Amino acid sequence: MTPRSFLLTPELGDYVRASSEPPDDVVTDLLAETAALADRGEVPATFQIAPEQGTFMQLLTAALGARRAIEIGTFTGYSALCIARGLPEDGSLLCLDVSEEWTAVARRYWARAGLADRIELRLGDAHESLAALPAEPTFDLAFVDADKTGYPAYVDALHPRLTPGGIVLLDNTLASGRVLDPQSDNERAIADLNAALATDPRWETVLLPLADGLTMLRKR
Repeated sequence: MTPRSFLLTPELGDYVRASSEPPDDVVTDLLAETAALADRGEVPATFQIAPEQGTFMQLLTAALGARRAIEIGTFTGYSALCIARGLPEDGSLLCLDVSEEWTAVARRYWARAGLADRIELRLGDAHESLAALPAEPTFDLAFVDADKTGYPAYVDALHPRLTPGGIVLLDNTLASGRVLDPQSDNERAIADLNAALATDPRWETVLLPLADGLTMLRKR
């Protein structure tokens, strides 16, 4: 099943994808393999970003002229592939994840896309991996799609590591609409973070109704 926004009917989801740049064979096969793994219960289907979000992130990376990027939460590698494709040939993407099994899928497709030399994967607790990086402006772009209760800590840790005007993208910030009446720890964490970021003087903030909600932060 192709991931889509809960805000869209299946018909509108198809229309959105048909009206966007079509995926190539690498992306098509990666999405299909991930969907097959989800159908067999080997990976969570909810971890995959929608194709239109991947295309948007690739275009945004290129439009920003980002050279160094970081991703927290890689899964089977689609979002990383999109970001890496938006980087210049001498650009670099650092991916932080805990799963060797899921990221093994990612590595195969990065290699197939000719991006293996542009992406570095570090396995382990992402909070610890991020804290171990120098607390100095390094990254032009960050994408966070990991443990939702950890989002506030990721945002705080990323701030000193972003270049001036650097961008952070936070995934799933609408929580399938449940931010309006949060019940779980994840939903409450996202709802609280959304409220805090709207008035956080460190960032320019917009929550975009793209896929499951994509918050864009620009470092002031």
